[in-house]
Amino acid sequence: MPSQQDSGYRSDPWSNANQPPPDLDKLISDGLNRVKKSLPGGSGGGGGSILVILLVVLLGVGVWTSLFTVPSDSVAVVQRFGKYVKEIPPGLHFKFPLGIDQATIVPVKRQLKQEFGFSTPGSTDPYQSTGGTDGQLETQMVTGDLNAALVEWVVQYRIANPVKFLFEVREPSETLRYVSESVMREVVGDRTVDEVITIGRQEIESEALVKMQALATKYTMGISIDQVQLKNINPPRPVQESFNEVNQAQQEKEKLINEARRDYNKVIPLAQGEKDQRIREADGYRLKRINEAEGDAARFNALLSEYLKAPEVTRRRIYIETMQEVLPTIKSKIIIDEQTRGLLPFLNLNSESGVKP
Repeated sequence: MPSQQDSGYRSDPWSNANQPPPDLDKLISDGLNRVKKSLPGGSGGGGGSILVILLVVLLGVGVWTSLFTVPSDSVAVVQRFGKYVKEIPPGLHFKFPLGIDQATIVPVKRQLKQEFGFSTPGSTDPYQSTGGTDGQLETQMVTGDLNAALVEWVVQYRIANPVKFLFEVREPSETLRYVSESVMREVVGDRTVDEVITIGRQEIESEALVKMQALATKYTMGISIDQVQLKNINPPRPVQESFNEVNQAQQEKEKLINEARRDYNKVIPLAQGEKDQRIREADGYRLKRINEAEGDAARFNALLSEYLKAPEVTRRRIYIETMQEVLPTIKSKIIIDEQTRGLLPFLNLNSESGVKP
């Protein structure tokens, strides 16, 4: 703080210590005289040109502050003296200059995202990610079976209502980070670590999305959450190696079970098919033998009835039919008349079997 001098005056760092400060009334009087000289009709010769320059500068500032452009993926929320007036679509627009109207650009058609546990390089949104120690702490969670896990996830959202986004909640993007972290801890805490890492990821994403959207609607944040996506889920570093071994053993167990099921599904249906084939073959053979037996019996009954009508004719027909079946299978045939005497001269006993004499 400036020190007090012995003379009672407060010292000035740009003046001598022993020099008293200038008179305030004299300074005001000199300033008024200079203003009067700069006005038209004053004693100063260059007052008119200075006024023109001031008017041109003021006009340029007014025009510059009254023009603004809204991007194609955004809308502008206009406030007049701090009070909401209207929303303006994309394009070139005018507003009252010199701070009377204030236009806030809100990207309503752009999909925004918040990252938890990691950060994308080059991001411009300060609420997109939390780096450092806070970023590590927000990923540390406890599952339902009292195991620790490091959960990384992404929330993709859009600004659905610009007015609510700007005026209903203070720092809605930061509030969304708190809501997202709270909901994710709740959802992860209701499941085991195996479900979180393997089979329950999609269910966690769906449930977290519904709960986050419900809270965003309840708090009138003007935000529509499109997707919640889980990224890397790892155990804490001190137990990561042991956890990976356990996880690898479980995967090996699942692999062996799947291989056994594959062999089972390969062998059992094949055996079932062979069994059904054997059964059908046996059933077919059974029906064949039954039909053949029934046919033979019917044929025998038919022959018997004809035999009873004419025994000699039937006997002779049976003999002829039998000879028609037997004779073609005999290679050597000798037909002898029953009245022939001296059979030996007619037989060539030295000839080979099957050759005619």
